[in-house]
Amino acid sequence: MFQLNKVSDKTKARKGLLETDHGSIETPIFMPVGTLGTVKAVNQDDLKNKVKAQIILGNTYHLYLRPGNHIMQDAGGLHSFMGWDKPILTDSGGYQIFSLSDIRELREEGAEFQSHLDGSKHLFTPENVVDTQRVLGSDIMMILDECPPYPAEYDYVKESMGLTHRWAERGRKQFEETEPLYGHQQMQFGIVQGGTFEDLRKESSEFMASLDFEGLAIGGLSVGEPSDLMYEVTDYNTDLLPREKPRYLMGVGTPGNLLQCVALGIDMFDCVMPTRNARNGMLFTRNGTINIRNAKWKNHHKPLDPDFPSDACQRYKMSYVHHLFRNEELLGLELASKHNLTFYLWLMETIREKIEDGTFADWYPGMMEVVERRI
Repeated sequence: MFQLNKVSDKTKARKGLLETDHGSIETPIFMPVGTLGTVKAVNQDDLKNKVKAQIILGNTYHLYLRPGNHIMQDAGGLHSFMGWDKPILTDSGGYQIFSLSDIRELREEGAEFQSHLDGSKHLFTPENVVDTQRVLGSDIMMILDECPPYPAEYDYVKESMGLTHRWAERGRKQFEETEPLYGHQQMQFGIVQGGTFEDLRKESSEFMASLDFEGLAIGGLSVGEPSDLMYEVTDYNTDLLPREKPRYLMGVGTPGNLLQCVALGIDMFDCVMPTRNARNGMLFTRNGTINIRNAKWKNHHKPLDPDFPSDACQRYKMSYVHHLFRNEELLGLELASKHNLTFYLWLMETIREKIEDGTFADWYPGMMEVVERRI
């Protein structure tokens, strides 16, 4: 299912191919986030043909609450429901439950929580999270885990990791004892926990590898820790993961984060940043980051980057996009969202090219300086 094709000579950057029944995914890859079955402000045709997304992410927690499993199954699964014929990964909802710390209870059976919509009580178990993702029909499903906060004491993180491991065994068993519902194969990824503690990361990596998941994710990062610490833990953790399995760093991040973490051996990423920041007027470009709301763009009657393949660059003046944002026109949100996602996917394509031709190690530090520049 996963083929590792090349590893950078001077870094741990990897180029590979992940095969699914809905298409091949070239790695390293960024997955646009479509929490509720939609990537905000971007329609599916543009997502495929302009942004050139190879895979998107949906969320089990949100889709379980609405529209719900019965409607989803009647619709034929998430691909059919949203009109998307390329691969989908679904998160288990563990992070969302983590964020509901005031209205949830963790116990051996699973995670009981109150809906953020109406306060109704629900229980996620390792088994029913697999069942819900069978109903969704995602190409890649994630196990239920507990994501400990940062900072957290060693004893708490160790206990939390043990719970995640026991849940992982139950989730893997449920996956192996059930079948896909819609005629295409599904994969299941495990999630390594352990906070920022090396011995726990080692223990968790070895345990998750022993369950023979189709891929492994590094969880418990991007939860408030400094970037340098995230890089340190990622660097250590990738050395512990099976070489032949895809590696997914959950919830990361900025363009600079992606570049650095590719260099540390990560294959897959997701983050709401490109679309969320777009809706606030922040645009990522090949020359740095801009805030299109700033008054200095009011009379700038030139495209942002006429050679870049996004509508915001090729078709419209910056003064016009500025005007859209200043007047809260929906077109501004659409143009900015498509632009930022196109930039993220362009960045990943360029990374793959640099790994392939052997220049990634020399190229990426300079590119990090560019993407972290504010214009």
